[in-house]
Amino acid sequence: MGTDWCPRELRHSFVSLLSAHKVTIEEIARLVGHSSTNVTETVYRHEIRPALTEGAVAMNKIFKPKAG
Repeated sequence: MGTDWCPRELRHSFVSLLSAHKVTIEEIARLVGHSSTNVTETVYRHEIRPALTEGAVAMNKIFKPKAG
């Protein structure tokens, strides 16, 4: 999948990863060239942790050894 990413996906991931690592929204907006934080917050920043947590829980259920 990584080789099939388009610039749009990379930009969204860049913003989301920086946000998840506590970079201020003002600094992120500056890095991606936004004149204000509004677009950065409402369009580009996505919460990653809930999706990662849900995915990890699902994988644990799938691969958990059956008690027997």
